[in-house]
Amino acid sequence: MMRWSDSRRVLMSALVGSMIGSTLVVSIAISSVGQASASSASSWTVYHGDVAGTGVSTSLRSVDTSKRAWTSPMLNGQIFGEPLVFSGRVYVATENDMVYAISSANGRIVWSRHVGGAVPSSKLPCGDISPSVGITGTPVIDPSRNEIFVVADELVNGSPEHELVGLSTTSGAQEIKQGVDPRGADPAALLQRTGLSLDAGHVVFAMGGNYGDCASYRGRVASVKETGSTPTFFTVDANAGDSQGAVWMGGAAPVVDAKGNIWVSVGNGSVHSSGQAYDDSDSVLELSASLQLKQYFAPAAWPQDNASDHDISTAPALLSNGQVVVAGKSPTVYLLNAAHLGGIGKEEASLTGVCGNDTDGGSAVVGTTVYLPCLDGPVALRVTTSPPALKVLWQSSVGGGPVIVAAGMVWTIGQNGVLYGLDATTGHVRQQATIGTPANHFPTPSVGDGLVLAASANRVVAFHASVGP
Repeated sequence: MMRWSDSRRVLMSALVGSMIGSTLVVSIAISSVGQASASSASSWTVYHGDVAGTGVSTSLRSVDTSKRAWTSPMLNGQIFGEPLVFSGRVYVATENDMVYAISSANGRIVWSRHVGGAVPSSKLPCGDISPSVGITGTPVIDPSRNEIFVVADELVNGSPEHELVGLSTTSGAQEIKQGVDPRGADPAALLQRTGLSLDAGHVVFAMGGNYGDCASYRGRVASVKETGSTPTFFTVDANAGDSQGAVWMGGAAPVVDAKGNIWVSVGNGSVHSSGQAYDDSDSVLELSASLQLKQYFAPAAWPQDNASDHDISTAPALLSNGQVVVAGKSPTVYLLNAAHLGGIGKEEASLTGVCGNDTDGGSAVVGTTVYLPCLDGPVALRVTTSPPALKVLWQSSVGGGPVIVAAGMVWTIGQNGVLYGLDATTGHVRQQATIGTPANHFPTPSVGDGLVLAASANRVVAFHASVGP
């Protein structure tokens, strides 16, 4: 039910960031196929800081949450995505189809752009976003183009449509706008929930259904040229009579590895019997840049997971040692071999009872430690290779939103509207600050321009951080 990384590249960007210091906005090419913003003190241009989704900043020495650096004005619409940072500005989008550029120096609005009329919730068959649905997924910025991309749900001639919009980061001027609904699909039944990412000059994102899995939809991964093109799709539950299989990942963006391949996790599909053909649901999928399926993993209990709404709903966490960690709504975490996902029931190891609630959204990866976004509070897992195994290092009882790592702390936002900084080694609370009630339980902090940023329902809150190794 919709409720809503090759890591070697990330380690290299971390080394680059630590060597060059804090005064340079880092934007590096990732081999010949992808592009990402290094998680430096200055830029955070994609969900969790880089296209691998590792959620790690190596450039901050300390953070001071005792006093806010600034609080933005009240914005028009609820914020479901992560704040982004580029070239001295913080960018955020809202459910009223508004995109804002905010000064990172003082929190004042530099420009705003209304990209379309948001869809009233009453126009959708079900869902839990109210009173309107507009831009739900975290945008993405291409620094080489000075352009920010969003997918907006818009009411056009009385009916919902999904539009990819590109805006100038400098002025907010519209540079591209085109429809991205799959041919033959019912746009009202689709929710564009994932963050957006970049791969080889394309914007990559995914779709699922509204909360409640009502109406008829199929999960999709989409790719569109940054300059505009007919969208390419990978479709889950594509067989006749099948449906669902949402690609939503708690708001995380599709993960792009060093080869330009795209990794996503998939929720429950309509097939509930092992006697039926496997439908790509309840899975981890590796797709080529052209969205051809390369390999997949699904638990042996995938039909039962489908029947019980047990989505795999974290973004695949890619480790530098070639392993992958995923989790979701079931109490089981899976350890996979990235080079050989193996199909059904071929995990290297698994661990049950890790989280008493859903585990949704983006994780953070530091070496062989993965920090999972359990709704009951983040969980730190140690990954081993000989033998392949998962071990719980600690679990916090606070926070619960998707996590990032900065200044030796794991940062998470709780549904109580508190930003927590947890000791990365022990999970103990080292810092906390009230930011205001979030719009949902998937908000995730970000880092940039010497700030730690967090969003409440309709404001962005910034805290000062000192830059250094």
